[in-house]
Amino acid sequence: MSKKNSYKPGKFAVIGAGPVGCVVAAFLARGGYDVTLCDVVPSLLEPAMEPGIILEGSENFQARVSRITTRVDDLTADPPDVVIVTVKATALPMIASALEFLSGEGRYVVSWQNGIDTERVLSATLGVRSVMRAVVNYGCTLLQPGRTHLAFHQRPHYLQELHPDSKGAAIGICDALTGCRLDTHHTDQIRNMVWSKAVNNSSMNPVCAVTGKSMFDVINDPILFNLVDSLLKEGVSVARANEFILGPDFYPDTISYIRNAGHHKPSMLQDIEAGRRTEIDFINGKIIEYGVRAGIATPFNTTLRSLVKALET
Repeated sequence: MSKKNSYKPGKFAVIGAGPVGCVVAAFLARGGYDVTLCDVVPSLLEPAMEPGIILEGSENFQARVSRITTRVDDLTADPPDVVIVTVKATALPMIASALEFLSGEGRYVVSWQNGIDTERVLSATLGVRSVMRAVVNYGCTLLQPGRTHLAFHQRPHYLQELHPDSKGAAIGICDALTGCRLDTHHTDQIRNMVWSKAVNNSSMNPVCAVTGKSMFDVINDPILFNLVDSLLKEGVSVARANEFILGPDFYPDTISYIRNAGHHKPSMLQDIEAGRRTEIDFINGKIIEYGVRAGIATPFNTTLRSLVKALET
């Protein structure tokens, strides 16, 4: 076996028992790994042990995790090899502080989240050698605690280390996830991929959040489609001005992707409906921030960010 893929994690912790966390925890548990699911809300955790996490839709199976906890600090007694962070990006500073104990050779934290620069928030506290970033390609909704509907699951997912010394570990984590049928490929283009997904999300998520409409309803409304189109083109301009590579067919591919998303409610709309803070600052807010860097005006992103922030209060 080559040195670069000799890392074999055996114990995982997943922080966040929402729909994204339930999916990755269920796949890992079904694959035979020791999995601890962590969330501050006990009612979200309890079904993960009994009867087990239930996935339905594009994936259909049930799996029990090894243990649950409401405190990240509880992980210190028997530290996992890999912590996968699936909570909303707004919680990252607190999560990073709680995970400081994890710093050490052989233990890693993966940002398995939406948004731009989430990994940088973690690495500011934990160091670049301990942090990795993933881009996840599934859409899901929490039907009830421990029960998640996958509207779509478009394999593969992608993962990359932040520091070259951690490449072997990143490949080992990809192998573990792929072995659980949560196919994950190692990449050296993660920031370009993050931006591709974020620009995609920035065009549809806030429009759904503000209107209360599903992706299908938005994309099939001519007036709302024009707004989505303007947001998308604005995001593309900012990304390319900052030298992120989206690819020559990014625009038509993105339009095709969102046209096929169906009646799915994106996470930003789910957050508004549940009275939670959204990740708007890490999606459209970051496009605005990077637009300032490059001298690119972002009136559509600025307007939609303001409207979503108004709905949060």
